[in-house]
Amino acid sequence: MGSHLSEKQAQGRDWEQTALRYLRRHGLTLVEANFTCKGGEIDLIMRDGESLVFVEVRQRADRRHGGAAASITPNKIRRLIRAAQVYLQRLPTLPPCRFDVVAIDGEELDWLRDAIQV
Repeated sequence: MGSHLSEKQAQGRDWEQTALRYLRRHGLTLVEANFTCKGGEIDLIMRDGESLVFVEVRQRADRRHGGAAASITPNKIRRLIRAAQVYLQRLPTLPPCRFDVVAIDGEELDWLRDAIQV
């Protein structure tokens, strides 16, 4: 069987792995990768101390059109929040939460903590 990812999906997974390695080096631990529900998807769900961190990974070849972080649309933010709500409904208690963005522009990686305000 196996899943057949398109080239773009495979590249996206590679960038997510790059982001995951970076965040782990900075003390975060992986809870779940690629959480998908009817309302949206979250690339990485991490734990940072007591906090649950929902991470959106964005990649662009360069910053010419505002860069990776600027590519997150209001619609994408709504879908992230919806997926986080679905995920949180499964937990017995609500931990402190935040939304981070890992923006990769070419070879440069920026970790934007608490980048998406809810």
